[in-house]
Amino acid sequence: MSRTVIAGLDGSAESLAAAEWAAREARLRGLPLKLLHALEDWAPDYGSAPLIGTIAAPVAYTPKYWAERIPREMSERMRERHPGLEISTEQAAGRPVEVLQAAAKEAEVLVLGSRGLSTLTGFLIGSVSMSVLAHAERPVVLVRAGERAEDEHLPTPGGSGQQRHAYRDVVLGLDIARPCDEVIEYAFDAAAARGADLRIVHGWSLPPVFGYDPAAIDPVHNSELATRESAALTDVLLPWRSKFPGVRVEEQCVVGRAADHLADASTDASLVVIGRRRRRAAAGAHLGPVAHAVLHHAIAPVAVVSHQ
Repeated sequence: MSRTVIAGLDGSAESLAAAEWAAREARLRGLPLKLLHALEDWAPDYGSAPLIGTIAAPVAYTPKYWAERIPREMSERMRERHPGLEISTEQAAGRPVEVLQAAAKEAEVLVLGSRGLSTLTGFLIGSVSMSVLAHAERPVVLVRAGERAEDEHLPTPGGSGQQRHAYRDVVLGLDIARPCDEVIEYAFDAAAARGADLRIVHGWSLPPVFGYDPAAIDPVHNSELATRESAALTDVLLPWRSKFPGVRVEEQCVVGRAADHLADASTDASLVVIGRRRRRAAAGAHLGPVAHAVLHHAIAPVAVVSHQ
């Protein structure tokens, strides 16, 4: 049975951006789209004042009203914008974190919105999104508020904007010391679905001796280390190049923190793909430092793929 692309809805601008991205992803992958809204039993009623110039009494809108209206209006919008796409809606009772974590188990990908602060500061991640990201075993994509379809594409020649051009690169952050098949395959799949290039960023650090021995800072030694890292990256990717011969791959071995390079790469990417190792700490599941930094500073949508 094929999985479904699921978008979490709460009526906010960021969840609208998530639904739009999820609809485009569902079309790319030939999968159905589900719009999911969680309703907490304790949620209060909301009052709505009459429009200016009217004498109508205020109307009390119950949580059930919004639980029905939000998915219905979003599905109508998605059907209008994406004719032919199979779309379903679901209202689920329970805490949003628990509802979304349960949905993620059955999703091809779960798409969540996040409030973007600016083009310089990336995502503002809420507690719900952070908890879902830290626990989900299926890929989760975080989409900034205001993200548009045209942001994922290269500018059209002449800047006319009338015809959508090729997709920007898909960017994969890869640690060759612990390469993970699930993360690599997701990135190759995403690039193949878009007909995009795949840019693979591997950040590595110089040995500690480079920090305190001036004699060790030798261009020849530095070049040898860089060549060795580059060759190791090429070896890791060799079977994936064979599996996805239609995907053009650009390998980037860069010195420094991987998160910084991935944030920079996100400025002209259609999607950034990173991995999250499933692990338990004393305080429970959590995101690693690289994933945390990328999510807070990336400009493009970010796919977090969990792995062992």
